[in-house]
Amino acid sequence: MSTDTRQMTADTADERRERAMSATETDLRACFVDGLNGDAARYRRFLDGLSGHLRAYLRRRLPRAQADVEDILQETLLAVHNARHTYRPEQPLTAWVHAIARYKLMDFFRAHSRREALHEPFEDDGGLFVASDVEPADARRDVGVLLDALPDRHRLPIQLVKLEGLSVAEAALRSGMSESAVKVGVHRGLKALAARIRGRS
Repeated sequence: MSTDTRQMTADTADERRERAMSATETDLRACFVDGLNGDAARYRRFLDGLSGHLRAYLRRRLPRAQADVEDILQETLLAVHNARHTYRPEQPLTAWVHAIARYKLMDFFRAHSRREALHEPFEDDGGLFVASDVEPADARRDVGVLLDALPDRHRLPIQLVKLEGLSVAEAALRSGMSESAVKVGVHRGLKALAARIRGRS
């Protein structure tokens, strides 16, 4: 195969990749916007599709922390759900979701003192929609419903700490729970969400 032929083949592959990412963006964005307008089925389709792409993205980013991927995935989906009112229709969905995913990754790196990772560049090149890693239970995902299904001792700590950004001490004061109960509630609540996503509950 000549150099020119190899270049044409590579260009064609790049073009196919770009078209696939564009189609994914268009489809997910349409589902998301419909969901914002009250279409629950389309919103579930958005969350289902997004979760597969986020899982693949996080697994690429965390090769040495695969066990943490599901927890970070759930936190990211919850953050997307909680921040959905901030999305502007003229904004690329990729950039908006990437910013949320990047924030959650930075939180993870800080919490685990992986200081070297804090200085690694996070590309904003649409890589979020390059691949999807969908598990069988994904079709049952609706973040709001999942969170509402948790008992208060798990749901409230997640709501206060993970969604509202309060410290453990602030969440304890707000909820009337002890700090240790808040920590346990967040940990067990995220595990319960991940188990539901994997179809284990």
